[in-house]
Amino acid sequence: AENAGVDLRDVSGTGIGGKVTKDDVARAASAPAPAAVAQTPPAAGAGRAPLTPMRRIIAQRMCESKFAAPHYYVTVEVDMQGAKAFRAGNKAFKASFNDLVLYGAAKALREFPQVNAKWCGDAIEQQADVNLGMAVALPTGLIVPVIRQAQLLSLEGLCAASKSLATKAQTGKLLPDDYTGNTFTVSNLGAFGVDHFTAIINQPDSAILAVGQIKDRVVVVDGGIHIRPIMKLTLSSDHRVIDGSVAAQFMGRLKAILEEAAF
Repeated sequence: AENAGVDLRDVSGTGIGGKVTKDDVARAASAPAPAAVAQTPPAAGAGRAPLTPMRRIIAQRMCESKFAAPHYYVTVEVDMQGAKAFRAGNKAFKASFNDLVLYGAAKALREFPQVNAKWCGDAIEQQADVNLGMAVALPTGLIVPVIRQAQLLSLEGLCAASKSLATKAQTGKLLPDDYTGNTFTVSNLGAFGVDHFTAIINQPDSAILAVGQIKDRVVVVDGGIHIRPIMKLTLSSDHRVIDGSVAAQFMGRLKAILEEAAF
């Protein structure tokens, strides 16, 4: 068997008691070799990559938030026809739809301070200022620069602040003070064609607003069928801090601000 290159462990014996005979070895030696299994090349981009410091922090913070805070979600649909008309008629400065959402959120948070609050273990602390976090996607991950005291800003001032922070984030020029101290966060995936999603709360906030794309939809208005630009907003809330009725009222107020173009 050794001279014939046959491994006896691979030969089924036909002799008495299953003993391997010379004929068994001869048959095994003359049998065609099994076809080689084609090796599939690894897919492009496959492999392991060590965690970057940013990805490690994102993973840690998101797990802490999801496991610690009992999330629940409230979604509303917003008719953005008034907001589109406002943008078309406003020639003084350029305001993106995200700017309008940020401004509307700051305005609604002034009226619902329970949403602009944080869990402190033995107390709930309502924040004096509305410090709006705005999620910015980067090639290396996600960062949330903060528009401080957003409740004091005009729409034009808020637009300037959001543009400045987004530029600093994309060019790696944010300072630590630029991305700390948030009290409420807005995450917008509309630019990626996303209709609706639920976001994980960016602690120490107790809520985060997820913004979808604006999409023409068939709706009923005053008994008639119309095509309107509709945007879905979803609020993720920490149920330890914010009751469902409060979240619903807050979202109703934000919806009204955007639909009435009360900027």
